[in-house]
Amino acid sequence: MNGRHGSIPDSTQDTLTLAQARRAVLAVTIGNGLEFYDFMTFAFFAIAIGQTFFPSVNPYLSLMASLATFGAGFITRPLGAHVLGGYADRVGRKPAMMVSMMLMGLGIALLALTPGYASIGYAAPLIAVIARLIQGFALGGEVGSASAYLLEAVPSGRRGLSISLQGVSQDIAGTIGGLVGLGLSLVMTEAQLGTIGWRIALMLGVLIVPVALLMRGSLPETHQPAAARATGAVPFGRYARVVLLGIVLIASSTSGGYIFRYMATYGQASLHLSGAVAFAGQTANTAVAVVVGVFGGWLSDRVGRRPAMIWPQLAFLAAILPCFVWLTTARTATAFIGANVILSVLATTQFSAIYAAITESLPPGVRARTFALIYSVPVAVFGGSTQLIVTWLLHATGSPMAIAWYLTGFVAIGLMAMIAFRESAPARLSG
Repeated sequence: MNGRHGSIPDSTQDTLTLAQARRAVLAVTIGNGLEFYDFMTFAFFAIAIGQTFFPSVNPYLSLMASLATFGAGFITRPLGAHVLGGYADRVGRKPAMMVSMMLMGLGIALLALTPGYASIGYAAPLIAVIARLIQGFALGGEVGSASAYLLEAVPSGRRGLSISLQGVSQDIAGTIGGLVGLGLSLVMTEAQLGTIGWRIALMLGVLIVPVALLMRGSLPETHQPAAARATGAVPFGRYARVVLLGIVLIASSTSGGYIFRYMATYGQASLHLSGAVAFAGQTANTAVAVVVGVFGGWLSDRVGRRPAMIWPQLAFLAAILPCFVWLTTARTATAFIGANVILSVLATTQFSAIYAAITESLPPGVRARTFALIYSVPVAVFGGSTQLIVTWLLHATGSPMAIAWYLTGFVAIGLMAMIAFRESAPARLSG
């Protein structure tokens, strides 16, 4: 670090021409979005997948088993972060991203093509869990190498905007997944959606994997391991503060993010809205986040990472309870979609600044692995458990507002970490 600031010199920045950078960023964003589409689509169809692999006369137990399988995909994220993130630091960002993409394609194809419990018995849920473990391993490594690449491929003054595409690609994936779910729910019966609809949604992602691999294969490399080693290792103590605060920030944003990705299930299971309304709210949530995420990245390049994190987080904290009171009391399409949009705008603005602040504060030689672990460990704990916990809370309390109180607590903790984080935006440090 440089004195009181959080920025660490980057030996790999500004190595690409502007045209190369644009093509590279596009290729990485598409591939990253595809991996998240494959991973998150499971959550959109949690009810149907639960009925396929974990049939039960009790819908609650079936849903909980399905969400537990969804959570299994988070267990191997830290392992993937360590293995593939380390590979990206030792060998390069590009080869690591290629490996993660191939593994994700394998995992999602295995899940989509596995027969249900009625056909092959206990082998069905076992294979489903294995498929999720493979997906989690792949995504754990993808986040570190893709984030490092997006940061390193552009000039320092555009880091926030570029790395915003990490989160934006997730939201694009969520939007597409929601649209696919909405489209299928409009043309299929509930029975058809539960037997074949979710498989169609997953296989759409598998079919795009070869295209994404071709795009990534043409990428220039942004990280030169030999050059990074020549500069010497940066002691962990110099970026330990970044690691600790980064884990808290990611934990907070992860809890909010996976609650938003649970909204389609929440709308159907807790508010008893139709599948079409639930998927419409889910889609509106993620669609708005695409635009707001880019704006947040651009804003953080202009005003700094801390202001772009703190003020939106304050507004988000203030809006959670009123919005949930609205949607839980009205229980209409307007209330459900409107509350999702408002919360999405306020929650997403700061995500890009968070990614940029953490990533640019890490030394290039350990950037991919360290960011992947900062991201994957809290995601494994809270991403994998959030939907299970809120489902249990809703069931145990009988109150649809339980989810709002859970979210409020995590957002408040995240705000404290933002206040403690040191500024790292190059424009602010040089000003």
